[in-house]
Amino acid sequence: MLNFEFYNPTRIVFGQGRYNDLDRLIPPHARVLVLFGGESARKNGTLDMVYQGLGKRHVESFGGIEPNPTYETLMKAVEQVRANRLDYLLAVGGGSVIDGTKFVAAAVFASGDPWEILLSHGANVKQALPFGTVLTLPATGSEMNSGSVITRSDIKAKLFFTNACVFPQFSLLDPTRSYSLPPRQLANGIVDAYTHVMEQYLTYPVNALVQDRFAEGLLSTLIEIGPRVLANPQDYDLQANFMWTATLALNGLIGAGVPQDWATHMIGHELTALYGLDHAQTLAIVLPAMLNERKADKRVKLMQYAERVWGLKEGSEEARIDAAITRTREFFESLGVQTRLSGYGIDAEAIPPVLKQLESHGMVHLGEHRSVDLDVSRKVLEACL
Repeated sequence: MLNFEFYNPTRIVFGQGRYNDLDRLIPPHARVLVLFGGESARKNGTLDMVYQGLGKRHVESFGGIEPNPTYETLMKAVEQVRANRLDYLLAVGGGSVIDGTKFVAAAVFASGDPWEILLSHGANVKQALPFGTVLTLPATGSEMNSGSVITRSDIKAKLFFTNACVFPQFSLLDPTRSYSLPPRQLANGIVDAYTHVMEQYLTYPVNALVQDRFAEGLLSTLIEIGPRVLANPQDYDLQANFMWTATLALNGLIGAGVPQDWATHMIGHELTALYGLDHAQTLAIVLPAMLNERKADKRVKLMQYAERVWGLKEGSEEARIDAAITRTREFFESLGVQTRLSGYGIDAEAIPPVLKQLESHGMVHLGEHRSVDLDVSRKVLEACL
């Protein structure tokens, strides 16, 4: 097991109808900005319950945060916070709203160009506004980590930052908030959580037995409940297990003391920035191709994955590895998520622009061995067609 330091200060408040807990979780004299995305949080009553839970505090709202939160939109929220002397943020939504709130929390204190937060990947963040979250879409784990991904429309860039200052103080997780989500969003959430686990698990062995078993348990849970969640979205137990699995997939626990990959995510970010695909759609496209292209580097863990997650114990090693990759692709497709670029009308002409973006963003040595250069990325993208 590798040396590690694990730190996660986020309080999780889990269960149905916990909105009155907001009163004890947020300082009584806080001047709160509630940030959300579209109108679904208002239509399904979540915002009303949040406002009621906030009581008599000074509360303002900021809506319209996009599924891939943009720098341009979020800077308007920064201006509102500064102009009205607001001092606490509350994100109501999924990972995009929470990621956006993290950026706002840090950007309020930026002395120069706030975009430098993304260019430095968070290294220049020294302080941030306190904030909490009310999760409505399980997927990204942003409700219990210190990472954020932001898109800048004018330069078609999608970059990430991470900093301990932007851990949520608390996250309220109510599985009933996912009852009314469209199938596409639920499927995306399952794929997103699954790929988060894979980026931390399917690298090379370092004798991290606990982390491996945790990761395999999360993957097996998603395989078991994923199709059932889509078929029975108002089943509380299914949604509760899905929500908690997605949170555990990226709260730092399974990634402590193990090598991590994230090449699939970096390529996926560029596909989203250039062609507007959902984040999870890009992951479903890139991950199977990435595993196939890098079978040699990942051989030992692929064998472990094949046996422990998919129960593949018969046949040659090569056959079992290929079968495990095929099962992964078939799982995504069983959720209604396409796993080829052609499924979204994208052909080989997309490859050069993606490679150019990767190069311009310094993404030229990716993966757990830093061996995913532009040539490997090209081969992966070709296999995605």
